[in-house]
Amino acid sequence: MLPVEPVEPPNVLRIGELSRRVGVSDHVLRAWENRYGLLSPERSAGGFRLYSGADEHRVRRMQFHLAQGLSAAEAARTAIAEAQLGPQSSSVGLGPDETGRPELHQLARALRGALDDFDEPAAQGVLDRLLSDFTLAATLRDVVLPYLHELGERWERREISVAQEHFASNVIRGRLAGLARGWGIGNGPRAIVACPPDELHDLPLLIFGIVLNRNGWRVDYFGANTPIEDLVREAGRSRPELVVVAATTTDRFMAIVTELASLATVAPLALAGAGATQRIVDEIGARLLTGDPVSAAQHETLGWSATQ
Repeated sequence: MLPVEPVEPPNVLRIGELSRRVGVSDHVLRAWENRYGLLSPERSAGGFRLYSGADEHRVRRMQFHLAQGLSAAEAARTAIAEAQLGPQSSSVGLGPDETGRPELHQLARALRGALDDFDEPAAQGVLDRLLSDFTLAATLRDVVLPYLHELGERWERREISVAQEHFASNVIRGRLAGLARGWGIGNGPRAIVACPPDELHDLPLLIFGIVLNRNGWRVDYFGANTPIEDLVREAGRSRPELVVVAATTTDRFMAIVTELASLATVAPLALAGAGATQRIVDEIGARLLTGDPVSAAQHETLGWSATQ
């Protein structure tokens, strides 16, 4: 399995980027650093604090312990102690075939149960645990995406109500939106991602954009039901390195074949989702993205890196 988050040098993150990744303000991060010694930054030649992946790891563990009811001082001490004991103490970074797999399955079941019971606080607690104890790739690929797929199948079989489907989707959407905060900032290649007119199922595309961003891309996310003329106009203005259009049914693409062909002349275009076929991409001069959204984003990053 290809890694979703590249291995970083020891200290590479400015505090603004660390703040964006963990969802904690830079003011609070500085307080945790000064009061509890949670962070261990180095200084750049220009005098800026630079933080490491280990610093990010300790912040996420502190967030987890705060969510369990510990005081800030206790949560910081516990997170620091876990870091000193090594990765076995918190299971962070476990891949899909490592020893954390049973716990991952248990948390997946717990998430389903909480969402089925309309228990938003419990669902958020499970998501906190997942994002604290496992990589973002494992959480999205092995828990969130399978859950969304199963949710859609259960809805089609009328095993759940519309209210249940809407509730669960909105809880997941809210959490994903938090992970997407600030994803247009940076100096990496730019991608525009959108769903075509009448396509409303955009959560897999949102996951694709999040993983792409975590690999250094700047992402302009237009979401569901995007007018194709707006895509063509914006691609012509910003000249992105990639445009991705995703749909669940082939007819969504067939209705705009001419417009998609025009878009493909403006910027590199890829089609994704169950509705994308090789015949359509060949007709319009695009590429076909295959596999789950996490893997697709990984491959796009590797492909871009190989051309540089």
